[in-house]
Amino acid sequence: MNIKILGTGCMNCKKLEENTREAVKQLGLENVTIEKVEDIPSIMKYGVMKTPALVVDEQVKVMGKVAKTDEIKKLIQK
Repeated sequence: MNIKILGTGCMNCKKLEENTREAVKQLGLENVTIEKVEDIPSIMKYGVMKTPALVVDEQVKVMGKVAKTDEIKKLIQK
């Protein structure tokens, strides 16, 4: 599984990354790559106009908000 956190490094982006790492840890998932994408052209390739955003296996799952750990767990289990 490949997870990307899209954002320019703001406080909300860091919190989304933290929540995502916690969700992966709580689920005990292995073989998960978590990547930060901070450059604007790469973010825009996903059609994201508002950060932070969460991308799971190249699908945008959350945009413009900090998802809570439980919400992220549900999104990555599907």
